[in-house]
Amino acid sequence: MIQFLLDHQLCSEEHLDPNLTVLQYLRERRNRRGTKEGCGTGDCGACTVVLGELVAQADGTPGLRYRSVNACLTFIATLHGKQLITVEDLKQQGQLHSVQQAMVDCHGSQCGFCTPGFVMSLFALQKNCPGADTPAIHEALGGNLCRCTGYRPIVEAATQACAAPVEDSFDTGEAATIAQLQAIAAQSPGELTSPAGHCRIPTSLVSLAQTYAAEPQARLFAGGTDLALEVTQQRRPLTSMIYLGQVPELRQITSTEHTLTLGAATPLTDCYAALAEDYPDFGALLHRFASLQVRNQGTLGGNIGNASPIGDAPPLLLALGASLLLRHGDTQRELRLEDFYLDYRITARQPGELIEAVKVPRPAGDSLFRAYKVSKRLDDDISAVCAAFNLTLDNGQVTQARIAYGGMAAIPKRAYACEAALQGQPWTTASIEAACQALAEDFTPLSDLRASSEYRLLVAQNLLRKCLIETHTPDLPTRVAAHV
Repeated sequence: MIQFLLDHQLCSEEHLDPNLTVLQYLRERRNRRGTKEGCGTGDCGACTVVLGELVAQADGTPGLRYRSVNACLTFIATLHGKQLITVEDLKQQGQLHSVQQAMVDCHGSQCGFCTPGFVMSLFALQKNCPGADTPAIHEALGGNLCRCTGYRPIVEAATQACAAPVEDSFDTGEAATIAQLQAIAAQSPGELTSPAGHCRIPTSLVSLAQTYAAEPQARLFAGGTDLALEVTQQRRPLTSMIYLGQVPELRQITSTEHTLTLGAATPLTDCYAALAEDYPDFGALLHRFASLQVRNQGTLGGNIGNASPIGDAPPLLLALGASLLLRHGDTQRELRLEDFYLDYRITARQPGELIEAVKVPRPAGDSLFRAYKVSKRLDDDISAVCAAFNLTLDNGQVTQARIAYGGMAAIPKRAYACEAALQGQPWTTASIEAACQALAEDFTPLSDLRASSEYRLLVAQNLLRKCLIETHTPDLPTRVAAHV
């Protein structure tokens, strides 16, 4: 059985199909039609809802954290121990919520189809960022698309709603909500069973490892933003699932002098601060990783484990020399990320073995790191080419180079010939041009709907040139002038 709050009402569900999404549950079983189905792939935001979950505050006391998510990509089991808030729940004693009123005042709705999703994103923004500035507003709304109104009045509504938040029923009922969620957490682990399949919800790393070792055919998920598409788009229902979101050990971030360790089920939103502090370019790229709704659920371990050749994080982690902690039962092993990918969607993970954590070396004082993503849209889009450069320079000479690309091969991959061409060479345009030629030895990219093979190779080369330009080399003016 799983238990969660729908608004402030306790809901218990036991025999639901674990393939059911929150969107389907709301519309088909709860008759809540305010949550719309638009794209069904997490791109439009029409299905946005908000999840409230228990978190420890700075003083150690329990608090609530609200985050927007795409209901179309959220399996029903992920609701266990959380509060689900939909647009129907915002009404305040018969009056519009302040975010809804702001949309009315600023004329932010036209046809109205996308409006509930925008309202829920604004609700989460108001809770998390009172007084939000323009960049925060744009980030919060980056995963919501409007086809008829235009975004200016919606941004104005966000500014109004966040400028002076009005106390609402969620504020006044916070203590009661925390108590209800704590009561759910104190009970036995959740589980869903039905003729269609089952979903286990372990609450410790030990129980997770034991469960997965006993059911190696089960599909693991934390955010499920990629796995859900197999069910909803490819029509391949899953009969055995294990939800990782209730395992606290997988959501921890720890740091030592030399290593940053991120639990595999840590949402990307939570990874941002730690990675951005050490590697600003990593943080900047995470801002372009899908939408905020996806980052609130998607995880670093999931982005690695699904082995997509166009995943955004793996090229950066490869360039940084990251490794994985893998666990099977009581046995743990560490594996370099570059040894993890074997072929398209094939990894070195053994049956019943899970990704426990990602270990990222912290930067040395003499290293520089640059990362670039090229896609058709700036926000909420998949990359055609993703590149990462981790270089050590000594008196203008390259003493160490780790270079990796995504979108250039069947797997995220280091560019070994390119690295060798730079090793021991001066950091100049002549060395860069030789390294660009070596990239043709490293990769023979495919052509697909996102880009041709020729385009990908040229972009990969140009990103290396861009890295040189950004580091202000002595011969930069000559090189730029030659290309004006």
